[in-house]
Parts: sequence; structure tokens; C-alpha cells
Amino acid sequence: MAVLRLFPLNPRGTLSPQAKATVPTHVAVIMDGNGRWAKERHLPRVEGHRHGVESVRAIVRAAGEAGVKYLTLYAFSVENWNRPKEEVDTLMQYLARFLKTEIAELTRNNVRLEAIGQIYRLPEFVQEQLRKTKAALARNNGLTLILALSYGGRTELIEAMRGMAQKIKDGQLEPAEINEQVVSQHLYTSPYPDPDLLIRTSGEMRISNFLLWQISYAELVVTPTLWPDFRKAQFFEALEQYTKRHRRFGLV
Repeated sequence: MAVLRLFPLNPRGTLSPQAKATVPTHVAVIMDGNGRWAKERHLPRVEGHRHGVESVRAIVRAAGEAGVKYLTLYAFSVENWNRPKEEVDTLMQYLARFLKTEIAELTRNNVRLEAIGQIYRLPEFVQEQLRKTKAALARNNGLTLILALSYGGRTELIEAMRGMAQKIKDGQLEPAEINEQVVSQHLYTSPYPDPDLLIRTSGEMRISNFLLWQISYAELVVTPTLWPDFRKAQFFEALEQYTKRHRRFGLV
């Protein structure tokens, strides 16, 4: 895991030949800073979330353009349920609206949609729209957009442990058979490769209970840019930073 590093704005919005040749397969993003963005402008917090949706749209386009295969966005954590009910309700409304209105955009960009987390905790109207949107995009074979919804890394690991424990109890798994591959198979992310690059916006130096197992060897890039201001140029700058890293995976 590389040392966290802040990076400046890349005004070009283009990728160097070297970056194009080494684009990460899987990029994960902690989308942070909506509230601060709104506060700086003396706006309600929900305005930060609304403008943050525009950044989601821009980054999905940029990831597809760059050739990224998987993009995981930390959209709503298990801890976020503890926020004021009015804010949570608004976030759920925005989420359902995004899932519905972005179908045409995502189809044009050949994006497939998946979701990880405790999806059953989402309001039924959100779950229903999520099912419809996933079905509408199921035949697309470009970028896979993975939304982490009601997600927590510790919760994911606990559920994986419970699943393995049940298999041991049922005689389907021996404790000695548990290895990294077996654990990975019991995670929400089992169908996908681990992230190569983790981006965090807003300058905070923490991973906030996100993909704790999966990012063991991911490269980390942290930008001071708040999420509503994070667009294609900043995303491409993160890819440029990734290009400069030497991934050793614990080797020399």
C-alpha cells in the first residue's frame, strides 16, 4: 500500500500515453466532501449531495473513456444511517432518482450496474428502482459501475465469517481449508477483482470502513478537492499518479 499523497489539479483533462498504457482495472472512490462543499457556500447539506450527483455522472464517463473496467463508488455507508432522518430520506430520494434518470446515459456509455452492501436495508422504492435499473443495463459490457450502498467493510467481513461458520457447521467446509481465496469468495465483491487504485476526495486521511479486505494492496491517492468539484481532470490526475507507482505486493 503506497503512502497517501495529495495531488494538484490537472487542467488538461487528458491522459499521457504512459497512463493510457497502465490504466487500473478497478478504481474505487470514497466520495467525501459534499457537506463541506455546501457549508462553504452557505447552502443546506442536501445541496452538496445534489451537486455530488453531477460528479458521479462525470466520473463514470471519465472512467469509461479511460478504459477502466470496474468503478466502485462509496455511495452510502452503514454509518450513514445514523445521520438526521431528513438528510437520509433526501439521500434515498436522490439515489432512486439517479437510478431512474441515468438509465439512458449509462446505456449510451455501455455501463453495467451492480451494487454491494446490505441492500435489504434500503427503502423498498429504492430497492425496486435498483432492480429495474440493473435489469435495464444487464446486457451492457463496458464499464461495470458498482455502488456500495448501506455498505461497511467490517459488516462485510462479519457476514463472510458467519457464512463460513455456517458451512463448517453444516460439514461443507473444514477450518483448515480457509485461506484468502475462500474468504474472498464469501465477500460482497466476490465476482469482481480487488481495486488497483483507491481515490479519496476532501483530503481526509482515512479509509472510513471501505473495502477493508480488498484494498490491501491498492494504491491510494488522496485529493483535497471536495467531491462536488471532482471531475474528469481530477480523475485523470489520479490515474497519472497511479502510473508513477511501482506495485511490489510485498516483494523487492
